Amino acid sequence: MNIVLWILQVLLAIYFFVTGLVHFTLPTSLPPQMSWMFDLPPALHWFSGTVEILAALGLVLPGVTKVQPRLTTWAALGLVLVMAGAAVWHLQRGELTNIGMNALMAILSGFVAFGRWRLAPFTGGRRQQGSGRQEDSSADLGGPLA
Repeated sequence: MNIVLWILQVLLAIYFFVTGLVHFTLPTSLPPQMSWMFDLPPALHWFSGTVEILAALGLVLPGVTKVQPRLTTWAALGLVLVMAGAAVWHLQRGELTNIGMNALMAILSGFVAFGRWRLAPFTGGRRQQGSGRQEDSSADLGGPLA
């Protein structure tokens, strides 16, 4: 399950990072399915772009660095909320095909959130040793300054 979650996390991170960048750059050559971006208010571009980029980083960096790994769950949940808001936006505009994509991204993000919360949570920077005491796992790599 851990491998499946990592694959999803990386793919979602790439998707949301790129989409977040598009909010800031807004190229004139967007495909017709994304023409709705031209109608978004500038403040919503800044908000969506920032949230999507930060969430993309939050899907991957906590697990890689083992710093605050619980943030991966929160990043994925944040993306579920962003996709719910996007679905409302598209529903108001009658863009049903975009709602399908929002639903797919929300379901995948929700699965990552649940997976990292219950199915295969990160163990973080500390772990239990046989002696019952906690020890910093960075010692396995020679410590932080090695």
